[in-house]
Amino acid sequence: MTSPVGLHRVVEPAGVLPQAAWRLDASAAIAPNEVRIRVQRLNLDAASFRQLSEKHGGNGDAVRAEVLDIIAARGKMQNPVTGSGGMLIGTVEEAGRRSPLGLRAGDRVATLVSLTLTPLVITDGLAQWDGRSEQVPCAGWAILFARSIAAVLPPDEDPQLSLAVLDVCGAPALTARVVSRYVEERQRSGDPTPVRVAVIGGAGKSGSLSLAAARRAGAARTVGVVPVAAERDALTAAGLASVVALADARDPVGLSTAVTTALGVPADVTVVCVDVPGCEHGAVLATADGGTVIFFSMATSFSAAALGAEGLAADVTMLVGNGYVPGHAELALGLLRAEPGVRQLFAARIAAD
Repeated sequence: MTSPVGLHRVVEPAGVLPQAAWRLDASAAIAPNEVRIRVQRLNLDAASFRQLSEKHGGNGDAVRAEVLDIIAARGKMQNPVTGSGGMLIGTVEEAGRRSPLGLRAGDRVATLVSLTLTPLVITDGLAQWDGRSEQVPCAGWAILFARSIAAVLPPDEDPQLSLAVLDVCGAPALTARVVSRYVEERQRSGDPTPVRVAVIGGAGKSGSLSLAAARRAGAARTVGVVPVAAERDALTAAGLASVVALADARDPVGLSTAVTTALGVPADVTVVCVDVPGCEHGAVLATADGGTVIFFSMATSFSAAALGAEGLAADVTMLVGNGYVPGHAELALGLLRAEPGVRQLFAARIAAD
């Protein structure tokens, strides 16, 4: 029987979901409820790419070889150290007659589910990729299940830019939802206190979109926290944050001080968008009692976050950004179109890559 969540593609160990599996069957023949995508570009998760690059000392050939080895061994792209993958763009090659995704052959799409659960085969040896950027031009195929998610790429945008935005579209959508609830609750109760938001890693992909989403959702004051002066200058020029602060997110006291100084008080909502480990305690410390911390980084240790909040006697709600919120693709692409600062930061990042 063909499973809508892809259980029939699990090779080992039996009985687990595709994301938890060590190896998937990535054969090209599709079941009636599946879709086969002709892959054109991967976007590796930031935490995964950083880990691979640091492991190999920036040697692009070694990074490329390891990515190929992972995909060949596992039938999917799932970094065994970080556990994360990324997403892809490509063209629908064949859609099964019972697929509920509404895709047709020839549609140019971005998959909005992780590569960690997407059966994947690479056929060109990643010959067009130098191993030095998150975006990976390639040839091959991937399989989508009935419960997968994909978005048809807008014809008026550069596919490379769309891929970068859609890779992190869950972050601004959840940020907007959480901030909106704070704003609505205060309006309902007659509390005039403004909602304040901190975004750790505010100059990055998910960070810049989250800053724009927070402002649109009604945040009265936002701070974007970045680690170096170049990112501070870029985020300041983009105009997405009320104030930009310099701090190392791995320094709990320094991060908390930077946020509190910038906002005047701890943040009501803190959004963690960095791709390095060790930022949990600072995010908790920077958040007001009764506030919310949203973790979007795949480098997050959730045990460290929970135990850190307990040890700090911090009354905060901690949310794991799971990458999916209804309407997340449309919201993120809307921010790209409506916020020049977002487009500016994304374009600069792609040019640098």
